[in-house]
Amino acid sequence: MRKMAGLALMIGAALAAGCNSNNDSSAPAPGAKNVIFFLGDGMGLNTLTAARIYGVGEEGSLTIDTLPETAFIKTFSHDAQVTDSAPSMSAYMTGVKSNNGVISMDSDATQESNCSKSAGKPVTTLLELAKAAGRGTGVVTTTRVTHATPAATYAHLCNRDLEADIAAQLVPGGAGYNSALKEGVDVVLGGGSSFFLPKADKGKREDGRNLIDEMKAKGYQFAGNLDELNKAEAGKPLLGLFGSSHMKYDLDRPASEPSLTQMTLAAIKQLKDQKQGYFLMVEGGRIDHALHGTNAKRSLTDAVALDDAVKTALGKVDLEDTLIVVTADHDHTMTINGYSAKGNKVLDLVKNGDGSTQNDVDGKPFTTLVFGNGPNRPDVRPTLTSDQVMADDYLQETGVKLGSETHGGGDVMLFADGAGSSRFKGTLDNTKVFGKLKEALGL
Repeated sequence: MRKMAGLALMIGAALAAGCNSNNDSSAPAPGAKNVIFFLGDGMGLNTLTAARIYGVGEEGSLTIDTLPETAFIKTFSHDAQVTDSAPSMSAYMTGVKSNNGVISMDSDATQESNCSKSAGKPVTTLLELAKAAGRGTGVVTTTRVTHATPAATYAHLCNRDLEADIAAQLVPGGAGYNSALKEGVDVVLGGGSSFFLPKADKGKREDGRNLIDEMKAKGYQFAGNLDELNKAEAGKPLLGLFGSSHMKYDLDRPASEPSLTQMTLAAIKQLKDQKQGYFLMVEGGRIDHALHGTNAKRSLTDAVALDDAVKTALGKVDLEDTLIVVTADHDHTMTINGYSAKGNKVLDLVKNGDGSTQNDVDGKPFTTLVFGNGPNRPDVRPTLTSDQVMADDYLQETGVKLGSETHGGGDVMLFADGAGSSRFKGTLDNTKVFGKLKEALGL
């Protein structure tokens, strides 16, 4: 009996070991040579759902929806239930919770006007780790390249608003340069030339420096429009600044300005031959700006533009060695309300299947999309029409009247595909994403 019992235990152990070797969810996932980290600034769950309905209908799927691995992400900052972009992106890039307004520094740093009184120390970013390992690096955004989200990849500062100082951290060998970037970030594309130029050249720099010329002197190509971007030489450092401030919303983008997809393609072109691989961050940054203004139409068109960039990138990389991650840094207060009939346009009034409107207690129609707070709260609600609310410049109504709509504190989604993507599942704090990206890259 003892021998049989012992044999049974051995067989059970062997079977368990066999099962574990094949199904152990804690086993390391395959590593990635390259990572492309897409971020939709402010692209919370309702924004993503509304963008899907706007772009492909209720039963359709955005490209983002088709990525096989998903997780919920908690976004609170070190000092607030509702984060701003600076500490949320810093958490993704460093694995450390920081205070609102702070760029990639530890939790002792507080937002001060000139940082002279702020404590705290810089914390290493994923981009810096990639540079240290000899990988290529890139930053692409539709905002100013010195804005909070892109800045958190390469800069360290107690105040996100000190954008002239943030720009200086990009210039190899110059005063204020972040030496952890080694020879420099390989690709930088977005808006915001004003913080690279002196006031004498219609910029905002008070120190007289022309950082564009300084970066050219360090071997960077410069592009100021789509034609110049298309002519950029592959494999050579590239700075592209398309406008003095943020780039245009996709709804308003002129032909001379590159789309987010075109910038993403340009960045991949520059980085794809890096022998050690690369880390590329791509931000659809103006999704957030339109939401702050309660202009849902521009927000949704920019969210669809981000989805287009993801689709294009998936067609250009090998998922055997490349990890694609798509997420957001925080939520907003936009909600989808009423009981609209299926197929009703998401930007329209709430309507029944026969086209009649659903009305409030005063008998007035209302829109499917509304905001918890923001600037558009009339004392007496007007009688809205479909033509009004579907217009490009229409601002959705809000519950609480504020000068600008705020972020929301809800969880956001993360989607992933490619090498190492199975690491992303469940509910994760945003700081944990850093560790999983770092592990996937073998850093």
